[in-house]
Amino acid sequence: MTASAKKVFKSGFVAIIGRPNVGKSTLMNQVIGQKIAIMSDKPQTTRNKIHGVYTTTDSQIVFLDTPGIHKPQSKLGEHMMKIAESSLSEVDAVLFLIDVVEGLGGGDRFIIENLKKVKTPVILVMNKIDQVQPEAILPVITAYKDLYDFAEIVPISAIKGNNVNTLLEQVTKYLSEGPQYYPADQITDHPEQFVCAELIREKILHMTREEIPHSIAVSIEDMKVEPNGVVHISAVIFVERDSQKGIIIGKKGALLKEVGQKARQDIEALLGSKTFLELWVKVKKDWRNQERVLKDLGFRND
Repeated sequence: MTASAKKVFKSGFVAIIGRPNVGKSTLMNQVIGQKIAIMSDKPQTTRNKIHGVYTTTDSQIVFLDTPGIHKPQSKLGEHMMKIAESSLSEVDAVLFLIDVVEGLGGGDRFIIENLKKVKTPVILVMNKIDQVQPEAILPVITAYKDLYDFAEIVPISAIKGNNVNTLLEQVTKYLSEGPQYYPADQITDHPEQFVCAELIREKILHMTREEIPHSIAVSIEDMKVEPNGVVHISAVIFVERDSQKGIIIGKKGALLKEVGQKARQDIEALLGSKTFLELWVKVKKDWRNQERVLKDLGFRND
């Protein structure tokens, strides 16, 4: 490079797609270096596009962690599918994340058929390589290559970080010269209230089972900083039935108290401030199928 040569800064948007529970949020958090997308072993954990911003001296990548592509069972499910599918044509590249342990399945075939409708470069990201022997990876690659002409194929372990830097190098190849959209120290464009609500929901996902995880939503009703620097947050956990309210509260309020304690720890790490978290549980009958309620809770197709 000559002294007069101008250094090119590249930027762009990249969608992370895949079946539910293949590790999309784990990859996002690994890249960003901080938890901004919640993680759970429950499928369909992510409900909105979570934007994570990764910035270096040469580039800025805005990642979109999308809801897992699945057959919708409710208005909320339809909303999640619209978000995931619309992301494909809005970005510079797509990361199609798969689980090498489970291999090619019907859900992956469904996604590949959708990928054939767009011209966006698609990188096949083979996650969870830390859970299989190296010789088991090649047959999986062959199975996917027979169905789609991927721009790149990169094996990684999202949870351990194996090969993630190589993935970032490959992604940068598909970015164009462009502006830095966000300050270098900004890691998401979502408001703090959104991330705090997600962290509360994550704790409930970890501590409940059966129908409860998919029947809850969390809304931050009030968030303010007191004169002493303490952040006061009041949040409402919505459920669909009275019986679910009892489960969330727990015996003598034990489960709700534990949710609050664990969520507060993550929120304090996020905000860098001591936090007082107040939780309430309310019933909204069949909220997942009510368009007005979904909009009130922030589930918007735009």
